[in-house]
Amino acid sequence: METESSSSSPPPPTLGPPEIPAKMFNVAGLISIILFYVLILGVGIWAARKKQSGNDSEEEVMLAGRSIGLFVGIFTMTATWVGGGYINGTAEAIYTQGLVWCQAPFGYALSLVFGGVFFANKMRQQGYITMLDPLQDSFGERMGGLLFLPALCGEVFWAAGILAALGATLSVIIDMDHRTSVIVSSCIAVFYTLFGGLYSVAYTDVIQLFCIFIGLWMCIPFAWANPKVGDLSAQDVDWIGHVETSELAYYIDYGLLLVFGGIPWQVYFQRVLSSKSAARAQILSYVAAFGCILMAIPPVLIGAIARATPWNETDYRGPYPLTAEETSMILPMVLQYLTPDFVSFFGLGAVSAAVMSSADSSVLSASSMFARNVYKLIFRQRASEMEIIWVMRVSILIVGVLSTVMALTIPSIYGLWSMCSDLVYVILFPQLLMVVHFKHHCNTYGSLAAYIVAFFVRLSGGEPMLGLPPMIHYPGWDGERQLFPFRTMAMLCSLVTLIAVSALTRHVFESGQLAPGYDIFRCVVNIPEDVERVGEPAEAGGLAGGNPAAAGAPTAGEQMTVMSGALGGKRYYGSAAPTDEMNGRVNPALEPDTDDDFEEEEETGPDGKKKKTLRRRQSGREGGGGGGGGADSPLSFGGRPRQDQTSL
Repeated sequence: METESSSSSPPPPTLGPPEIPAKMFNVAGLISIILFYVLILGVGIWAARKKQSGNDSEEEVMLAGRSIGLFVGIFTMTATWVGGGYINGTAEAIYTQGLVWCQAPFGYALSLVFGGVFFANKMRQQGYITMLDPLQDSFGERMGGLLFLPALCGEVFWAAGILAALGATLSVIIDMDHRTSVIVSSCIAVFYTLFGGLYSVAYTDVIQLFCIFIGLWMCIPFAWANPKVGDLSAQDVDWIGHVETSELAYYIDYGLLLVFGGIPWQVYFQRVLSSKSAARAQILSYVAAFGCILMAIPPVLIGAIARATPWNETDYRGPYPLTAEETSMILPMVLQYLTPDFVSFFGLGAVSAAVMSSADSSVLSASSMFARNVYKLIFRQRASEMEIIWVMRVSILIVGVLSTVMALTIPSIYGLWSMCSDLVYVILFPQLLMVVHFKHHCNTYGSLAAYIVAFFVRLSGGEPMLGLPPMIHYPGWDGERQLFPFRTMAMLCSLVTLIAVSALTRHVFESGQLAPGYDIFRCVVNIPEDVERVGEPAEAGGLAGGNPAAAGAPTAGEQMTVMSGALGGKRYYGSAAPTDEMNGRVNPALEPDTDDDFEEEEETGPDGKKKKTLRRRQSGREGGGGGGGGADSPLSFGGRPRQDQTSL
């Protein structure tokens, strides 16, 4: 998910190995890669065994049971951004444009800080499972499914892009067929993710970050000491770079894209929501921000070294000055031509580690969102936990295969990902911001309108990497690029549209200018009173003679959740909140009551045993709970009685 290539002034180059004269297959390099892959696979399988035996719940597989500790959490949170594109793109940006255009390390570090300040605490406190949960709570399952599309495409295209980069890297250093390397890398990442879920992803992140840091730092002294490398302080080696006045708006636009567009990604919230507490989630975000800067130092130095190297005086025999195709591979070229073979293998392990640490996270993120937010909440709302887990596992295989096929067949895969990352910024960020902090000021109508506006405004700017011509030439158009910050403009247009349309629809319905029947999304005034909660078992033939158990009453765990919400006065996310299946809005008539609304009564049951029951006080709300919670009826939600749920 690293957008370093897109943060440079020129468009990112097409992936692919540069045309360098063929050399003999490097057996030693192949052995080092095999050893590294065996290490990663072993750690992934070992981590999978940490999952509680027999516990295949969504939280256990998708969020590691919310038990990620501080040490592992720091590494896996840092690995959210530090991956193959991050280190390769950073080195490329330094070589082509200089340090000032190397925005990704600073942009992503700030995105972690802002994510920790404004989102981590609230999201973790609510106990969400995926990033899309609050969006579906406010806008409904179907609108949430629409918002899932840019998030899904971003994850899949990113995994494909970095797998393609790995194949190109291996073809440069050890002359390994890039198709073989892509397929093997993908299979290993998918295999341990399939069985271990986030446990395997998190613990392999620890090993992978160590490999990245140690491997690259080992290469730097040898590359810097190479006699072909010039003085980095020389005037003709300008590795700092500069920003032209005409490019300032363009520069700021990409900076904001990295900072705020780096927040609404499932790979980030996957780590946030797996933390043991909300406070720890914030701490991990802040520490990982420092980790992003720290991990950028080695590729920055490698890019500066490459800039000070006259490549025509080395063993490199390709075109010089380097073309865009070669500059995209500048980091592996430094490893190949400026360091000894045994050192370059450590660097190769670092690059492979970086790619796999990004690929496994993206595959798990996309699969988790599909299984929970699309399959369960849209199509199979009463699916069991085991069914959801198996759907997620099948999704992991499908996403892995899809990413691999794209990496091998689509030359402009980074262009596709760049467009999707822009859509995440302009569509998802304003909507996530509103539902987390101002959810009472937005609704489904505003969400849909904002989605459409953001999509078309972004599309109007074109995308050179995909060959999409701009429909509008904004101020500053130079014949090739939009220097106007139209991405940020699209995001602001989306935010304003969301607020304005939501306020307008709320006004026309609540003032009576439109009849409730026209509230087709049922999110303003046409909220049904008798709604079944998402995840609630289906009724089997009514109440089956007045026996709630035969009617598919909730399990004991669900009953306790309902009671904790009713008596504690605090509503938690999940099965505790009665929501409309269409729009996800909580029906005000079905909100849990407080302690003052109920009183204890002792009665004798059919079996002769005495039990205590909570009943609504006579002075309580009349007809609460959709007609089933009358003044003297047992506690119920939506008119559906619960078996013994109030027994003490």
